[in-house]
Amino acid sequence: MHFFKKKTKNMELPTAEKLRPDDSFKHIAFIMDGNGRWATEQGMPREYGHSAGAKTMKKVCTYCCDIGFKACTVYAFSTENWKRPEKEVNAIIKILENYMDEIIRDYKSYHNHFKFIGDLSVLPPELLEKVRKVESLNLEYDQVFNIAFNYGGRSELANAFNRLASKGVTHASEDDISAEMYTAHCGDPDMIVRTGGDMRISNFLLWQAAYAELYFTDKFWPDLTEDDVDEIIRVFYSRKRRYGGI
Repeated sequence: MHFFKKKTKNMELPTAEKLRPDDSFKHIAFIMDGNGRWATEQGMPREYGHSAGAKTMKKVCTYCCDIGFKACTVYAFSTENWKRPEKEVNAIIKILENYMDEIIRDYKSYHNHFKFIGDLSVLPPELLEKVRKVESLNLEYDQVFNIAFNYGGRSELANAFNRLASKGVTHASEDDISAEMYTAHCGDPDMIVRTGGDMRISNFLLWQAAYAELYFTDKFWPDLTEDDVDEIIRVFYSRKRRYGGI
């Protein structure tokens, strides 16, 4: 059983109190920044940081599922990340492949299903087949773990508009556009968390972020813990979401 507690106006909730997400906080999203810098500080190659970051992703997102989030989304690889050195890009692709193999092997230990968002046409055919296999597993679970790969918010919007145009829609409503977003199956994020110290959203969920709470931390992604997630939840419930009202 999860403990739910609503915030009250201007109330600062105690740090020690472990809150759990309720219907006002269904979807959390992470910009997993700082893997390379974390590795550099440790005197290791950037690829080592991405490997450590993948372990943190599994740990943190499993925890988010276990404590009751209906959706968890991570920004794993952007449309701009192809500009990075080929060695680093290849390492990230290999990490993804290894993770797919792990999920296919151990999927019964997960209590969520998986969804990839982004343009996956760039993936090698064998890897794409594994991704589709992973997406077919655990569909009996309502909770979803979204992995944004080769994802860009502007590209997503352009694709949505083109799909609407192909359907003959000439005057799209906000609901029409939302229905074409990659996250239509789980709704918009309630909070977007960025690690690594930078205070921007870097082309991530641009449409969906309209009323998301934003949380920034100087911690590099590999250092994020379950306790940090608890603190993020506490901060969420200490804020007042007005949606343009008073």
